[in-house]
Amino acid sequence: MAKNYEALAKTILQDVGGRDNVNSVAHCTTRLRFKLKDIKKANDDDLKDTDGVVTVVKAAGQYQVVIGNEVADVYEAVLKEGKLAGGGEVPDDYGEDDDTRFIDKAIALISGIFQDILGPLSAGGIIKGLVVMCTAFGWLSTTSGAYQILYAIGDSIFYFLPIFLGVTTARRFRMNQFIGLAIGAVLTYPSIVAFTTSKTVLGTLFKGTAFASTIHTSFFGIPVVTMNYTSTVLPVIAAVWFGSVIEHWANRWVPTVIKTFIVPVVTMVITLPVTLIVIGPITTWVGDAIGATMSAVYGFSPIFAGIVMGAVWQVLVIFGVHWGIVAVTTADLATLGYDPILGLTCMVCYAQIGVVLAIIRQTKDQNLKKNAIGAFFSGLFGVTEPSIYGVTLPRKVPFILSCIGGAVSGGIIGAFGSRLYMLPSMGIFAIPAYANPKGMDTMQMIGVVVAGVIAFIVGFALQILFGKKYVDQEYNEKQAKKAELVDQEVVKGTKLVSPLDGTVMPLAEVKDEVFSSGAMGQGVAVEPTNGLLRAPADGKMVMTFETGHAVGMKSNDGAEILIHIGMDTVNLQGKGFETLVQKGQEVKTGDPLVKFDIDAIKEAGYTVTTPIVITNSKEYGQVRQVAFGEVKTGDKILDLKPLEEDQLDQDVAAQAQLS
Repeated sequence: MAKNYEALAKTILQDVGGRDNVNSVAHCTTRLRFKLKDIKKANDDDLKDTDGVVTVVKAAGQYQVVIGNEVADVYEAVLKEGKLAGGGEVPDDYGEDDDTRFIDKAIALISGIFQDILGPLSAGGIIKGLVVMCTAFGWLSTTSGAYQILYAIGDSIFYFLPIFLGVTTARRFRMNQFIGLAIGAVLTYPSIVAFTTSKTVLGTLFKGTAFASTIHTSFFGIPVVTMNYTSTVLPVIAAVWFGSVIEHWANRWVPTVIKTFIVPVVTMVITLPVTLIVIGPITTWVGDAIGATMSAVYGFSPIFAGIVMGAVWQVLVIFGVHWGIVAVTTADLATLGYDPILGLTCMVCYAQIGVVLAIIRQTKDQNLKKNAIGAFFSGLFGVTEPSIYGVTLPRKVPFILSCIGGAVSGGIIGAFGSRLYMLPSMGIFAIPAYANPKGMDTMQMIGVVVAGVIAFIVGFALQILFGKKYVDQEYNEKQAKKAELVDQEVVKGTKLVSPLDGTVMPLAEVKDEVFSSGAMGQGVAVEPTNGLLRAPADGKMVMTFETGHAVGMKSNDGAEILIHIGMDTVNLQGKGFETLVQKGQEVKTGDPLVKFDIDAIKEAGYTVTTPIVITNSKEYGQVRQVAFGEVKTGDKILDLKPLEEDQLDQDVAAQAQLS
């Protein structure tokens, strides 16, 4: 991949039709995504043959230039070179419509929203778990500064999760990501959170039901059901989606000169009150309804309730509605002194990491293995978001297997009658919360430990037995495509020398679109100072013209070379040209091919700029200009490198983007 990002950026801008042809540009993890004024002005072939560009894709009104892992660096160079206002990073499937099933789209949406924050989530979970462990063993006091700072480091991403999700969700819905950030910030704003504990009570909504909600404030007379949205998921996702609808609507009618500040004003003033009055409470009540339902199911059968809760818990976590269960738990602890519902779920995390451990053993994809190892250690402390969003959920079946293991753990906890007597911590550190302060019931705690161990074993075993083929499906497809490319006949690398004395220049500077666009292939051009064209390599002549203005040859190493003397010189009908070789003739490097009269050609009104084009450029990993400025006949001017491992990877990536 090219390291000279400025040169690459200049080439890309030129070949998308110039800076003035660009309406906007954004990027995802592999692609620059241009919105062009006239997509026909873009030079597809030239871009595809550019060193540093994998391929070009046209989809959903976008002109997508596939770069690969270095896309962010190239993007910054494009913005700088073109003095453009960029659109930021967008999801990989931004703007693309397909016939994917709804459930697959939902999974892709949720996974994509969490993808960028998996690392911090894993780090936070590990740090938080270690801090809890240190306090459990008496190594840290909860009143010490060290504890408070370390706990804040570990807990901050979870507490302010709506802010992080506001940004990533905004990207998915093509919304200004800073407006998304602002939505998440308002949901966690201290005075908004403080409303939930305010002593001012204006009334109670749904009084006497499971959805009873105290009204602490109002918005222009409209009651606001205040909720604590810290650490929640679904409210901010729903709010940002609604906000994206408002923003796109506002963009259509707000005059361009005031869009920069009026669109955010309109979006936020409409979105946030609606979120606090309608969207937030409704998404929270969904969780409350689940909590009330599970309480009823537990009364019917603790084992059945455990199986159900263990099976669906991770799904509830994905959508953030598990906080309804937490609310029920809080109420039960206050009124009964114990809670049986949330306690059914505390060992589900070990079913999840059992599956993850099996995937670590099964995968051949080193990137997946690296991510899964981090997710596994985070999961040991009960933080399974990295495992869910980064490992199992995108592969679907492993996630289902982890839910089955979770169902087993919940059923065991229900069978032992284990209950929580305080709000639990995470993972193994949740076990002390099952200790009855009125009298130790060892069977309850034993039941929880047994549930965790069996959940881990079941998750691991199910993945080993039934999940392996789902682990590396995408990876195996890429490897198969790579093998196909390796099996293809690949031309050898070679070097070409200058066929003329003169000044060498990039092909893009030739004043003829056919050549400058790269439509014929990559190469260079020479502004000649003498009138004798010589062979740039050993090979065979495959094309000559009666007019003498061009020749074609194939080198012994497989390079197909077109040399065209001047622009539009075919119109001279051979005047000023003398062809010295015939089609099919073997030639050696430096052999004379064509004589031409530079002065006569110029007097006739034509230039003598001579492109040397590799017409089979796509069969090479790189066609690189190695000479600049003045050259003599025989000086090396082009380096043709064969397809190598990294190029095969790029070709596979390009095919994957197009498939």
